[in-house]
Amino acid sequence: MENKMKKANMGTKAVWAGEKDYLVHGATQVPVIPSVAYNYDDMEEWYEVAVGRKKGHIYGRNTNPTVQAFEDKLKELEEAAAATSFSTGMAAISNTLYTFLRPGDRVVTIKDTYGGTNKIFTEFLPQMDVEITFCETGNHEDVEKEVAKGCKILYLETPTNPTVKITDIKRMAAAGQKAGAIVIVDNTFATPLNQQPLKLGADIVLHSATKFLGGHADALGGVACSNNEEYIEKIYHYREINGATMDPWAAYLILRGMKTLELRVRRQEENALKLANYLKSEEMVESVFYPGLEEHPNHDIAKKQMVGFGGMMSFSVKGGIDTVKELLPNLTFAHRAANLGAVETTVGPARTTSHVECTPEERKAMGIPEGLIRVSCGIENAEDIINDFKEAFTHVKEAVR
Repeated sequence: MENKMKKANMGTKAVWAGEKDYLVHGATQVPVIPSVAYNYDDMEEWYEVAVGRKKGHIYGRNTNPTVQAFEDKLKELEEAAAATSFSTGMAAISNTLYTFLRPGDRVVTIKDTYGGTNKIFTEFLPQMDVEITFCETGNHEDVEKEVAKGCKILYLETPTNPTVKITDIKRMAAAGQKAGAIVIVDNTFATPLNQQPLKLGADIVLHSATKFLGGHADALGGVACSNNEEYIEKIYHYREINGATMDPWAAYLILRGMKTLELRVRRQEENALKLANYLKSEEMVESVFYPGLEEHPNHDIAKKQMVGFGGMMSFSVKGGIDTVKELLPNLTFAHRAANLGAVETTVGPARTTSHVECTPEERKAMGIPEGLIRVSCGIENAEDIINDFKEAFTHVKEAVR
């Protein structure tokens, strides 16, 4: 089955990968195993498992069979050598960074990372005497120049949250490798269905599994994958001791959600492109941001490194936050919530979603206007989503007359 799995298409892998070893009693689904501890009658076997010389489980903070099935599935989808999981996406990001960084180290990154990630770079890592250099997202020459000066980590996010900017992973990974840096890519928006950073030269790929992987807004989780098993062993050790462990019930829910990953994402990105094209014609919209649009600044790069353009988009409106406040409550088929990647369309401004931790000044410095609306397209019929927005905009126009 292993050889067949490697040759299988993504949709098939999303359904079958990583599960066979965990099916018991003839069950067709991976069970939820909530046990905190695991019994051993043989003292030597217990010791061999405890020190990692034999496969098995001893304590839930370390490993769990349900959680391991999730890790194995992600490992297959990213075509990685190893993977380890976390309680949340931010735990995956923070634990990975803290695993490798020490006082005096330097990180090169882009300005447009997710708000929580940005806070680690602007607030927490500087307290550890880690130097952070921010580069304009999409300015590849600037990133290459800074990386060449030397750095421990080159951290990228592409597409970015919430402005869906694109970075050339292959080009940046080459620059990072030349400088001896660890290249880390947050692949949450793209999912392994649309983008595989490890194949493009990245060392570590991260996901907030809460989002598109789970797809149903009912479970928190994160994951790190790499072709360097030593990297994952180090990240796992940091997580194991610091305790940001994925819950087995969350692992089960995300595993279940991942079976429909291809179906969901293909519908979501189809809806996103249709909505983006409509919004371009809406008189109250200033700008539309979606990498699937030919006028997107790095559309050619996205087309080169992505299979599809994903279900995330954003747009800015005339009238700024006042228009946002009037528009969003009048949408019927959308949750106004701080989440993304679910089967339902979800909308919100950056100040209450991706960059709620940041001040208006900080958001402005990152190129995020207060009138920007992030849209995570769901799997509804595109016609209904578009008509919903049309009616909401009609309401806004009537309200300001």
